[in-house]
Amino acid sequence: MRREILLTAEPINESALNAGRQIERNQGAVVTFLGYVRDLEKGEGIEGLEYEAFPEMAYHHFNRIFDQVGERWPISSIRLVHRLGFVAANEPSLWVEVISPHRGEAFQACQHLIEEMKNVVPIWKQARFGREKG
Repeated sequence: MRREILLTAEPINESALNAGRQIERNQGAVVTFLGYVRDLEKGEGIEGLEYEAFPEMAYHHFNRIFDQVGERWPISSIRLVHRLGFVAANEPSLWVEVISPHRGEAFQACQHLIEEMKNVVPIWKQARFGREKG
């Protein structure tokens, strides 16, 4: 299974990521998820989120999650990019791509990966307040 994990302070370049896609034979589904920073946190307007991570442990946990996904579903490729540092409201902070023979497997694997990421990967966020509601 192809796997790529990138933690970066650089903006997510979806066009470049799409251009780097590699689809093997007999793969019929590509599921991508792009998570954006909302402009509200607990009902208050925010400028964005500050993301911090313990990179070595984050990569370790991502690889364990990728292993779980590969054991559970017939996935040929998983790629993930997560922003670190300040990410402004209405900008993407997470990009995930899962390639599989069938859409159901790809959707399930992508959702599982994101849920596990939120539960175990040491990436923390802190809201930067200062915007008005809406």
